[in-house]
Amino acid sequence: MLVSPGFDAALAAVLGLLLGSFLNVVIHRLPQMLERQWAAECASLSDSTAAPVESPAFNLLVPRSRCPQCGHLIRWYENIPVLSYLALRGKCAACAAPISVRYPLVEAGTAALFFLIVWRWGFTPQALALCGLAAALLALALIDWDTTLLPDDITLPLVWAGLIAAALGWSDVLLTNALWGAIAGYLSLWGVYQAFKLLTGKEGMGYRDFKLLAGLGAWFGWQALIPIILMASVLGAVIGLGMKFTSGLREGGYVPFGPFLAGAGLTAMIFGPEAILRVIGL
Repeated sequence: MLVSPGFDAALAAVLGLLLGSFLNVVIHRLPQMLERQWAAECASLSDSTAAPVESPAFNLLVPRSRCPQCGHLIRWYENIPVLSYLALRGKCAACAAPISVRYPLVEAGTAALFFLIVWRWGFTPQALALCGLAAALLALALIDWDTTLLPDDITLPLVWAGLIAAALGWSDVLLTNALWGAIAGYLSLWGVYQAFKLLTGKEGMGYRDFKLLAGLGAWFGWQALIPIILMASVLGAVIGLGMKFTSGLREGGYVPFGPFLAGAGLTAMIFGPEAILRVIGL
């Protein structure tokens, strides 16, 4: 038996630091894994008679992490969440190339989310499920920001996990509301996509955004969809305008919507969907 809510939350934060370190690997490698898979599939379809080309194993576990500048293998004591970054002063131990500050921020952010979740819900199955949701949303937000890709490997399990959590009573949402939330989440963005394409002839978002909102609908119920979409839209508009005026938009002027959906989902999880409506004045 654990000692107190504070101890439970602190232990969850330590687990969050460790998982945050793994999330950095997921964020960096999963898009590359998918690109390699797609390239291999295209090659096999274009030349079915060619012998498959053997390539070194590349997944979430191998090869070992290296410095992208000098190839220095990261030793275990250089990979302790947050502490190693501080000890190395944000530089590679071998070549002194700068290490992105994102790595410790992801680790600290995951720890903070786990702390808040366990502080509020205790060490319960619901808290465990919500920690998984928080980790998935954080990974999706950063992957989409980097690559404009929301991997089905995360979004589809997110939908099923939300429905299963509701069925087991591990969320505050009834199973019927979770089911309709998943359906309404997908169809609402699909409808916006079709209307935008009909009016402009362009695609305003990707199909994977539909799947992410379906996952959020499964976790929070159909009632939470309007607050989540409103918050994501406001955040996206404000940040998009800021990037436009500072010339920070990427080629094509495209700002991915997934990070803002994920951010709104995290806000709904911690504070509740009603808090979103209060923040934006509704």
